[in-house]
Amino acid sequence: MSGRKVMKRLLIANRGEIAIRVARACRDHGLTSIAIYSDGDRDSLHVRSADEAYALGGVTATESYLDGKKIIALALKVGADAIHPGYGFLSENANFASAVIDAGLIWIGPPPKAIEALGDKVSARKIAAKVGAPLVAGTTDPVARAEDVVAFAKEHGLPVAIKAAFGGGGRGLKVARTLEEIPQLFESATREAISGFGRGECFVERYLDKPRHVETQVLADTHGNVIVVSTRDCSLQRRHQKLVEEAPAPFLSKDQIETLYSSSKALIKEASYVGAGTCEFLVGSDGTISFLEVNTRLQVEHPVSEEVTGLDLVREQFRIAMGEKISSKDPEIRGHSIEFRINGEDPGRSFLPAPGVITEWEVPSGPGIRIDAGFGAGDEIGGNFDSLLAKLIVTGSTRDEAIERAKRALDEFNVGGMATALPFHRAILRDSSFTRDFKVYTSYIESEFKNEIKPFEGIANQRGDSTMSEQLVIEVDDKRFDVTIHQEAPRRARKRNIQSSSFAGAKGGAVHSPMQGTVVKIEVKEGDVVEVGALLFVLEAMKMEQPLTAHRAGKISSLSLAIGETVTTGTVLAIIDEL
Repeated sequence: MSGRKVMKRLLIANRGEIAIRVARACRDHGLTSIAIYSDGDRDSLHVRSADEAYALGGVTATESYLDGKKIIALALKVGADAIHPGYGFLSENANFASAVIDAGLIWIGPPPKAIEALGDKVSARKIAAKVGAPLVAGTTDPVARAEDVVAFAKEHGLPVAIKAAFGGGGRGLKVARTLEEIPQLFESATREAISGFGRGECFVERYLDKPRHVETQVLADTHGNVIVVSTRDCSLQRRHQKLVEEAPAPFLSKDQIETLYSSSKALIKEASYVGAGTCEFLVGSDGTISFLEVNTRLQVEHPVSEEVTGLDLVREQFRIAMGEKISSKDPEIRGHSIEFRINGEDPGRSFLPAPGVITEWEVPSGPGIRIDAGFGAGDEIGGNFDSLLAKLIVTGSTRDEAIERAKRALDEFNVGGMATALPFHRAILRDSSFTRDFKVYTSYIESEFKNEIKPFEGIANQRGDSTMSEQLVIEVDDKRFDVTIHQEAPRRARKRNIQSSSFAGAKGGAVHSPMQGTVVKIEVKEGDVVEVGALLFVLEAMKMEQPLTAHRAGKISSLSLAIGETVTTGTVLAIIDEL
């Protein structure tokens, strides 16, 4: 890829807030933005934010945003000359990148060979070893069976991390602390990897207890320039998915920062990488740095790096893809920025995914406040896709000022009708382990955070008017047109209550579903005798799996589930009768 290219019409192969983020960058850059959408996203905000929008068809990710052939065919049909994949879905799929290029389209991302080399965590570890980046013990190739993970754990010790080789964002990542749980976790990691990324290969490495998660944002052009935009700390996570990120990463020594910068540049150069990417590391409590992986795409948390450098990373991606030069110097860091992910999940119930309808949406403003949102009032958030609704990015001249502004901004942020992570964010800003002492680590929320957040039990506001507007969508040749119909509201529409169950998991002998989700595994059958803690079912919602275990010993009865069945919150899945 060399020389300057011309780009005028860009198709965004994604949804939600990242699709809107890319569409805005297109407008700033003078490009026509083209959205695509699944059946359920027909009236989504990202569709309305683009210059043009076309139906992709399908309901699930596999039927829509993961169907590369369908996306490329549509791009060619509507005259797009470039594709931006956002993050997740096909953004780290080397085969898709190759197919985009082979179709004569501009790929806004790294070369397919670099995606293969660094997107595959096993291959990335080999490159890291070659350039001298620090590493913990791990397998050199994907493991084929759970028995291989057990053998590794016996040789190197517990805990071990089982990771999807072609994934990211915490999906397909399981931590085993006992040998007995490895088979179940290996199977779950493989299932999540296939669901989220289309490939199920996994590898294993030693898992460092209580590590910080620190990363570098990198940019590389076709002219040999490689820079580190900033460091970021992403240690506050639940289920190995980030909740709070900040730039620059605080409380690091000059030597640590130099190691992060130099290792990242060496990795990127060795892999002949081009574009935006992220090098991720673990930093142990003793200060030891260990390379984790490279995300060969834009990250969810990229705004904090933008806020402390003044760079627009999406427009930098555009410039790099068109053959332009980037700066040869690392940008100067100015101030401090913190991002809070506003997810559709209930922190009062262990962050269970909580699909629902947004009935109120009031966002904060003022100095240092940025909102990157993918949804708003009236939107229905289903269980087929990621739980991210919006990102609140707060910037100040210092970390203390950013925290002060964040407290105020989070108090102003109001989402009605469904559970969100907002109560957690307000609580963590009262926790000195985060705000002052910085004793947080990747499993801090599950291990030490004193979670006194009450389960969501909100009720939507009543509609007071007697008329209602219905937004219909008409598709002509797969292109979307809006039609608004005003009519007398039926009685049920004037008074609409949406309530989330506060159910904790099981009552008496009944095993209830703690969330709306899809049954992906049934471990028991009618008449089985189980012990306390035995795995019964696995549900999936918002691309994450939730195992359900027995709350008491007994005999299984009233079991009438099927794999693939969708259940709602509070559904009785089975009865455990006393023996």
